Amino acid sequence: MVTRRDFLRIGAAGAASLALGEIACGDGKRKAGPGGEIHVGAKSFQEQLILSALLDELIEKRTAATAKQTILGGTNLCHKAILAGDIDCYVEYTGTAYTAILKHYPISDADAVYARVKADYEKKFNLLWLPPLGFENTYAILVRKTDAEKHNLRSISDLTRVVDSFRPGFGFEFFDRADGYRGLIKTYQLNFSKPPKQMELGLIYRAISAGEVDVIAGNSTDGQIAHLGLVMLTDDKHYFPPYDAAPVIRAEVAAAHPAAVEAIRSIAGTISADRIRAANYAVDSEHQAPKQVAAKLLAEISP
Repeated sequence: MVTRRDFLRIGAAGAASLALGEIACGDGKRKAGPGGEIHVGAKSFQEQLILSALLDELIEKRTAATAKQTILGGTNLCHKAILAGDIDCYVEYTGTAYTAILKHYPISDADAVYARVKADYEKKFNLLWLPPLGFENTYAILVRKTDAEKHNLRSISDLTRVVDSFRPGFGFEFFDRADGYRGLIKTYQLNFSKPPKQMELGLIYRAISAGEVDVIAGNSTDGQIAHLGLVMLTDDKHYFPPYDAAPVIRAEVAAAHPAAVEAIRSIAGTISADRIRAANYAVDSEHQAPKQVAAKLLAEISP
């Protein structure tokens, strides 16, 4: 399984290589016009591939433009590509923009975070944030259902009762983020006696399923959560910032393609966490093509 946070760790050389291989490059920014192509970017994990394919189909069905999917690595590559005009829009997460791009200290107020990234992106980058799609992909602190029942674990605070016996397992990038491991441990006073096991985020579900670790930080929209019978503990101290998914588009392109903006706005608030979780599972575990899953999802939310 490849997730959105795996690709924030791509090195400079690898990122440059990937960018050259994936971005449709030209001499400066492409001119926006009522026809032509709209390049929809995507980070390289299943949720983003689904969402970019969905925007592709939506644009082609509702406008005179054609859409082209451009698959990149992680957050920084997508941000650089849209600033350079190599892509025209993509789906970003409010908490990621707030902390990783704008370098603000994490806060938990979803409306305040969206308002700030919307204002800052337009002022600093001439990029427009459209309304959120209806779900957030935040960090999820997960335990096995059997352990949750045995120890009566419902919230992250409840983990204080098992710090002497539980071994945590987290992705590498979780240790480096402002809203990651160190802040979590400090906020919840989780002094685990066993050192946390660090691994690629794509391996953590396998590790908790095999009993190698007992508590992990996954993503709240992962299809594996229900499939493996895991329990997501409530963030009762509201440590994690909101990660509402929302389309970001170049202002120049939005002005040239009002029909595309209207089409994208029409699906605001229609994709629930359950819907995107099911879509992710279809791609990740059932090996369905993202384009096929996106078409089905679009038919559900915008018949």
